[in-house]
Amino acid sequence: MAIRCGAAPHFTAPLEVTDASEAVWLTYCRSIYYRSIFNAARMNTDAMQMHMPVRYWSNMPKSKSIPALMSKAAAGGRCLGQASAVGARVQVGADAAQPARPVPATLDQCRRCELWRNATQAVPGEGPRRARVMLVGEQPGDQEDLAGKPFVGPAGHLLDRALQAAGLERDELYVTNAVKHFKWEPRGKRRMHKTPGQREIEACMVWLDQEIDLVKPAVIVALGSTALKSVLKTSRVSLTAVLGESLTEGGRQVIATYHPSYALRVPGEDARAGAFAAMVDAFKRAKACA
Repeated sequence: MAIRCGAAPHFTAPLEVTDASEAVWLTYCRSIYYRSIFNAARMNTDAMQMHMPVRYWSNMPKSKSIPALMSKAAAGGRCLGQASAVGARVQVGADAAQPARPVPATLDQCRRCELWRNATQAVPGEGPRRARVMLVGEQPGDQEDLAGKPFVGPAGHLLDRALQAAGLERDELYVTNAVKHFKWEPRGKRRMHKTPGQREIEACMVWLDQEIDLVKPAVIVALGSTALKSVLKTSRVSLTAVLGESLTEGGRQVIATYHPSYALRVPGEDARAGAFAAMVDAFKRAKACA
């Protein structure tokens, strides 16, 4: 058989198999290899016939597989592509596909999300080891990030006022945040607060769980939406929908209220007063339940 350079090969007779190894290869090619690389989702019959007219197909090792593959594609395999074939050959469990992130020995070593890169330090909770009431905020702010302590900025000062109005002493409470590193974005020379994402909330749950297991509070007050999602371990919860209600998580009562920073910044004097009053009411109910 002679093939001219630049011309398509012309076969005048069926392909002959002259040795056993070639027969094995042709069998493998027809049954496995070609089927695995055939992409039904991109099948273009006209292009196939243009590059290799149908009259030559009988001489191709893979030709016996083509009609069935084309029929399957026309009947709907185009929509499925190679998903079923790949799924049958590749068995990957959920643990292997998304391995668990290791838990560092200390909070300062935590790299479970990327917030540590731009934060000054991790900010742990503080308070008595057996506090009956635990307050959970969202994340450290600018001043908390610098001081390494929770609620020491303007929101912390408003929190102290609300606690005093409810008849609670901060020294008797355990105060912490759902997320332990400050998430911020630059605005001029200032670092402005940015709400943590769900992945960052989930990455930090291990630290909040450790604090809850250690302190064993009777009541948890969730300050704001981020804290509520972290305490309840779900993103499908609305703060406004559960304000004034008593929830339960892990055998503990959960009371949701506004974050102090919301009471500071919500537009309108009446709205700020209402948010402050809601915080005081939540703290009074927590004191009664503790």
